[in-house]
Amino acid sequence: MPRFSGGGLSGGDRLLALAILLLAMIGVLILIGPVLIVLITSFTTSQALKFPPPGLTFRWYEALFDPVRSAQIHRAAGNSLLVATLTAIVATALATGAALAVARTRATWARFAEGAFMAPLVLPGIAFGLAALMFFSWLRTPPSLWLLVAGHSMIAAPFALRTVGASAAGLDPALLESSAALGASPWRTFRRVVLPLILPGVAAGAFLAFVSSLDNVPVSLFLSSAHTDMLPIRLWGMMETALDVRVAAASGVLVTAAFALLLVMDRAVGLTRRMSV
Repeated sequence: MPRFSGGGLSGGDRLLALAILLLAMIGVLILIGPVLIVLITSFTTSQALKFPPPGLTFRWYEALFDPVRSAQIHRAAGNSLLVATLTAIVATALATGAALAVARTRATWARFAEGAFMAPLVLPGIAFGLAALMFFSWLRTPPSLWLLVAGHSMIAAPFALRTVGASAAGLDPALLESSAALGASPWRTFRRVVLPLILPGVAAGAFLAFVSSLDNVPVSLFLSSAHTDMLPIRLWGMMETALDVRVAAASGVLVTAAFALLLVMDRAVGLTRRMSV
């Protein structure tokens, strides 16, 4: 850490602080730069994806929201929103049960179960998508939205487990013992004591599961069919065939919606603080 000498930083520490600031600015530029480019490109007057744009217009957003010209995109977006909503519910329910079970014991099996639960975070997405396809094929399960929900829940559950687990670890065991001593059943204790205390972590986990499902490509690529078209796969197909500028407009809508939801969730449950736990 930079050290203060007398009234300010020494020469070496000042150089170190400047280098850290420069690296931080480069990191922010790498993270934000591509998003800004796609947002600016979405307003282009050109017929193809091109940066910098020769002029600015809202025509591609009008085309994107046109119910006739973009009917396939709307259908894919509806499928993605439905799957993401169901995934958030399923993944958060699984993660809440796992987090409460793991938080109440220090046994070896609990550490193993927690590691297995978090494994999808470190596995390559393509490998996991292929494994999910082979697994469900072995079970003779035909492609459907419910199959996508099952596959997305495997990917999204670790995100929910992280935030719910942090909230569950802070539960005071005395509260649970007091509730049981007063005659409350385990379900009533969960509903009236545990859930209200961990609700911010549950809400943050559900949000992260929703977002991770909404833009998931690997699992959707392997588990979707012509009848279960998903928005990321639809946009990818449009990029491959025609470099359609509506892809940039759709990306602009997704970025704006995600940023707005992030601000709401951070204000409501302190999302960024819970993600850093």
